[in-house]
Amino acid sequence: MEFITTKISGLYLIKPKILGDGRGKFVKTFHAQSFEEHGLKYNFQESYYSTSQKDVLRGMHFQTPPHDHEKMVYVNAGAILDVVVDIRKNSSTYGQYVSQTLSEENGYIFYMPKGCAHGFLAIEDNTNVTYMQTSMYAPNNDGGINPHSFGFDWGITNPTTSERDLTFPDFKDFDTPFVG
Repeated sequence: MEFITTKISGLYLIKPKILGDGRGKFVKTFHAQSFEEHGLKYNFQESYYSTSQKDVLRGMHFQTPPHDHEKMVYVNAGAILDVVVDIRKNSSTYGQYVSQTLSEENGYIFYMPKGCAHGFLAIEDNTNVTYMQTSMYAPNNDGGINPHSFGFDWGITNPTTSERDLTFPDFKDFDTPFVG
């Protein structure tokens, strides 16, 4: 596994080794010793997956303290344009974002620190995204910011987005509880 730092402190792009032959492929998505060597927390408490059709936009989501979490995201089938925005008010990259295509083909993984909002645009039909989190889902700490409010160009004019995601506050109006 190759761990690549990004401009957002604590956000890593992980490139796993992909082994393939005539039967298909084999991808290692997690290796405890590698995570330890990079100082990453990996006491995952829950794992989810979502399935989306092309042009579905999900995000920008997070959980607030004390139920905030580190998160690991990868794609089992299809492809996404994955976006992470730093919402830690004392961070030197507050309000900045990193985007990357994560796909079944490239096997890339994002590892996110606490204090980041996450979202993605499915760029293929039947895209399956896996999420692993270091805290349990806490409905009272579930939050988000409007995915169209922090300056990122999703490259699409009419994505399929939940009403809930569109009711989240705009980034400029969001009072972050994350210190960073």
